Amino acid sequence: MKKITTVLSAVAVMALGTQAATLEERVKVLEEQNEVLTEEVLASQSDGFTLVDPKKSHNGMGPAASKAYYSENPLSIGGYGEAYYANPNNGDDFADIYRFITYFGYKFNDWIVLNAEIEYEHGGDSSKGGSVVMEFLYLDFLLSDEFSVRVGSQLVPVGLINLRHEPTLFNTVQRPEIERQLIPSTWGEFGVVSYGRFDDIGLEYSVGMINALNIDNDKTGTQENGWIRSGRQGTRKNASFDPAFVGRLDYTGINGLTAGASLYYGDGANNDSATETKGTSFTMFDVHAKYDNGPFSAYGLYTKSTFDGAKNVSPTAVEKASGFYVNAAYDISGLIGINYKMPIFAQYENWNPVEKTVDGQNEDAFATETVTLGLNFFPTEQVVLKLDYEMNDDFKGKTDTVSFGLGFIF
Repeated sequence: MKKITTVLSAVAVMALGTQAATLEERVKVLEEQNEVLTEEVLASQSDGFTLVDPKKSHNGMGPAASKAYYSENPLSIGGYGEAYYANPNNGDDFADIYRFITYFGYKFNDWIVLNAEIEYEHGGDSSKGGSVVMEFLYLDFLLSDEFSVRVGSQLVPVGLINLRHEPTLFNTVQRPEIERQLIPSTWGEFGVVSYGRFDDIGLEYSVGMINALNIDNDKTGTQENGWIRSGRQGTRKNASFDPAFVGRLDYTGINGLTAGASLYYGDGANNDSATETKGTSFTMFDVHAKYDNGPFSAYGLYTKSTFDGAKNVSPTAVEKASGFYVNAAYDISGLIGINYKMPIFAQYENWNPVEKTVDGQNEDAFATETVTLGLNFFPTEQVVLKLDYEMNDDFKGKTDTVSFGLGFIF
């Protein structure tokens, strides 16, 4: 019996050796085989339900949103959630079940994938400020690594947070305000976008046509914060459609680094009005980067938006907005001797949503500067507890806020 076992072991080693010439390659092959077996065991133990892998991303999206692409099963269910408590120094403290998200994915075959996101905000009760929204719903046609096509309502490939807005992927309790107001995350529009990657040169791209923002709105004309965010069409009933261009290019050739730029361009007036404003256009661009190297990580971006023809909307309309932020973190778990990830971080934001107006008035009224310090604690890769102290200086004055939040993906 021992001889038979020895012979079988030798044959197995020789077979592996024909595929991998070095020890490193052998280890890699065994790790890949182990991942496949683990996936199959987990699926069988959970009646076909596939667990999310926090390290996997498809086309730059978050791991829970990417789950449908890596599942061994046709049907996948995932999601994420966020809740927080805040205590500002100039008002009452409060709590909010901010978001609960469900992802549903289905593989029709190995190259056609359905992916959808349903969002419940603030408890989902509209009588108490909540909402239920279909954030995206699309079909992906996976033709090759270099060229795939996405059709339907989808996340617009602009900025950092819009594609990767799951709470385990950013450090602060709240998303950076620049990526809410200047890049209106979460931003999903109907359209057709092609995308792909070229691993040999470290490039990823997205390019296509989506439904345009409607910048011809009340907040634009009256110089209010939120004029860009208010222009989203999303998945509302009978949304007016006007094609706009979007493009993105990222470099990933250096280990741990992603650096790139995004561009959006479209008609500035996209609404159902018979008196729709003519002669306008809206341009948004950003440059962004994120870096992760051991215990140190950082991310940030700069963005600028220009509304050409704003004078045709209103003599007081907003023409430009811009801003930047940077977030740097260091995982102190190794320093204090624990086995749980615990990054401390600092974030700086500087932005002005009303940087330039047609009449030159109120151009400094909304200028905002924010410094946030805090820490995250990950009891597991899929769950995060957050604590931060935000010092905000804007048109309302100075406000300091202590916040505690929790987030998870599944």
